[in-house]
Amino acid sequence: MIVVIGLNHRSSPVALRERFAFAEARIPATLEQLRAGGLAGEAVILSTCNRVEIYVTTPLQSAEAFAALKKFLVTVHDYRDPLADEIYALAEPQSVHHLFKVASGLDSMMIGETEILGQLKKAYDLALKHGHTGARLNKAFQRAFNVAKHIRTDTGIQRGSVSVASVAVELAERIFSSLHDHEVMVIGAGDTSEKTARALLSRGARSIVVANRSLDRAEALAKEFNGRAVPFDDWASEFEKIDIAISSTSAPHHILDRAKLEPLMKLRRNRPLLLIDIAVPRDIDPEVNRVENVYLYNVDDLQSIATDYMNQRKDEIARCEAIIVEKAQALLASAGAFHASSLTPPLTSHA
Repeated sequence: MIVVIGLNHRSSPVALRERFAFAEARIPATLEQLRAGGLAGEAVILSTCNRVEIYVTTPLQSAEAFAALKKFLVTVHDYRDPLADEIYALAEPQSVHHLFKVASGLDSMMIGETEILGQLKKAYDLALKHGHTGARLNKAFQRAFNVAKHIRTDTGIQRGSVSVASVAVELAERIFSSLHDHEVMVIGAGDTSEKTARALLSRGARSIVVANRSLDRAEALAKEFNGRAVPFDDWASEFEKIDIAISSTSAPHHILDRAKLEPLMKLRRNRPLLLIDIAVPRDIDPEVNRVENVYLYNVDDLQSIATDYMNQRKDEIARCEAIIVEKAQALLASAGAFHASSLTPPLTSHA
């Protein structure tokens, strides 16, 4: 039986999600620990800015599996506060349905976004590389990738701004009216930062500064966008010039707090500064919002814009749901585990 347990942007705020986030380097050992403890025959861990999920095959009954996996998740993160509906758990057929929705961007904050598919593939490849998947999860994940391609090709779910990066840029435009004559800093040079930089330039940003722990990577990205790179340790010195900073690093702790920002704002003569923190764990301490003329938004603050897009796409969402139900039914029928009466679209909430 395939089971998924996790928490996402619907079930919990970023302050809780960041407590459960997995650094990529930690995942193989965690998968090994999960399987060695007899909780799973196969396992994949997905950890992104908007969700942390563990997919497993297990011989346990649903209730027993849910309790054991929840205990494992809170134990490996040494989380001791009480939890209620923040963590969700699904068994077949809903677990397969959920996997297909995640792959297709239908369970994302930005409905129809494509970043999650790449993140899911990366999570699956990591588990596969270390020998933690087998016949059931291999087939389920490969089918999920095919379903995502089908939906991307045959529906209009991806029209408009459908990524964290593009919505972050739209937020910047709402604050400044126009991005022309504004200098932007991108802290972190990963995929999300690259997409953000591309979107900023397309909307007319004057120039882009890139700071990253790998200076070579920062220089390569800056060259691509005719910007400039600075060493990661020097990014704060650029705050005198910039108007917008978008941060998306993999740091396990805050890289910017109130004590560090206040003297930088004096150098800027308190000109308005927009900070968009799309990292989980968060890069920027929420206390900086108390600094005058500083406007901080985190990934959860982008939800209102995402909701607008979702409302515009209700018809397309219904079409995608129908495709997912059909494909999930076919997969589970081939495994001899499907009962048609037990799968009803759509699953709209986990909480």
